[in-house]
Amino acid sequence: MEMIDPDLQEGTETSAGHMGVTAAIEAIGACPAVTDMMSRVGDKWSMQVVMKLGEEPRRFNELRRAVEGISQRMLTRTLRNLERDGLVSRKVTPSVPPRVDYALTPLGKSLWGPVTMLSRWVIDNRIEIESARAEYDARADAD
Repeated sequence: MEMIDPDLQEGTETSAGHMGVTAAIEAIGACPAVTDMMSRVGDKWSMQVVMKLGEEPRRFNELRRAVEGISQRMLTRTLRNLERDGLVSRKVTPSVPPRVDYALTPLGKSLWGPVTMLSRWVIDNRIEIESARAEYDARADAD
């Protein structure tokens, strides 16, 4: 015999497709694939490379100049990781020296939109964020 939760409204039932928002967020956060990719997209250099490649495909040295502060070694590692995740493609054109072009894949392009929106949110809210940080730091220094 099925037990009916008395708190449910008549004619409603719970299902995996109708989880509460909090439960859905907890389920997403517990997913190893989500955790793995969030660490990639939360990576400072990866997001800057995605932003630059979203503008146009670029050669390695163009990217290095475009991403302020990144070392050659870190750019190489970042591009390899993004390529491994299917976000960036690498095209080698045989020449002397060889020409290597990097571009976002369709999957990378699908990430570019949300990253751009997040960047825009940061720009729109940077003054409020800086103010909150200053208030927090003042309180922390007083303690």
